[in-house]
Amino acid sequence: MDLQTNTVVDIQLVQSNEVGGRYHMEKEGLQRSLALLEARGVTLECIVTDRHPQIQKFLRERNIKQFYDVWRIEKGITRQLENICKLKDCEKLREWLGSIKNHIYWTAASSITGPERVAKWSSILNHVRDIHTHEDPNFPACLHPQKRSRDGNKWLVVPGLRHSTSWRKVMTNKRILKDVTKLSPHHQTSPFDSFHSVILRFAPKNVVFPFLGMLCRLYLAALHYNENVGRAQATTSTGRPLFKVNFPKGRKGQCTVKQVKTRPLTFKYLDDLQDLIFEHVFVDPAPYMDEVLKIPIPPDLCAEYERPDKEEVIMVSRLNQ
Repeated sequence: MDLQTNTVVDIQLVQSNEVGGRYHMEKEGLQRSLALLEARGVTLECIVTDRHPQIQKFLRERNIKQFYDVWRIEKGITRQLENICKLKDCEKLREWLGSIKNHIYWTAASSITGPERVAKWSSILNHVRDIHTHEDPNFPACLHPQKRSRDGNKWLVVPGLRHSTSWRKVMTNKRILKDVTKLSPHHQTSPFDSFHSVILRFAPKNVVFPFLGMLCRLYLAALHYNENVGRAQATTSTGRPLFKVNFPKGRKGQCTVKQVKTRPLTFKYLDDLQDLIFEHVFVDPAPYMDEVLKIPIPPDLCAEYERPDKEEVIMVSRLNQ
């Protein structure tokens, strides 16, 4: 996906028995997409992904700049901190969870270099203790106005409590600090997650499709997404942008806002497909069939297992009952 235009530029369908397991599927799909883009003369500025170890190594060997999606790192940190909040004497930390979440997004958006990101991220360790000057020269002091707080009990300054050490270990974990240096300062993978929700409408997970059928449904999902991704946000008569409030199940009662679009979904790509089929494919289907036959279709996942005799299976099931 091109994150500047939020459009899908390529789709690769990889089956686990092609690459020796599910763990290798993501890397194989990336290799195929990069090969296709290079063949078309496309140069990459950077790639924004999750922290998959194979992808990290592959991009490092290819000298391709990689950034990490902020939400995925924030989600992992928040999950660990929420577990710490359940411990005795750690309830006060829960009041800071929202600020810690916002801090990692601000760190990514306001930093230019990796050391600056680490310095800003680490500054939260002092900030929650009412200390707003820091030893790291990349970020020597907090940017907010220096003033005394009316509520002195909100600071995590009580020594000897569990949260004074356990939550700091989470925040200063070596892997976390290493990953913070690669936080994406510009683009995130949230449009890609939106595309996944479109895929579920065309290819529900509770339905099994053959390989070629699944590939066609993915192409249709990409056409549908690309056509409707550029819809503008609706505004009021005074020019204020319109939003609607949602309560996602995964947010546990926290609300989110979504933009209200100016127009409903359109399906003009269907007209283009019909024109292609009736004006070209039906007239001369041979070249299109040749292209379809070039697609390598792996064997079904169940093909690697020996199919037992049906009567024997029925007999065994009756005996087990």
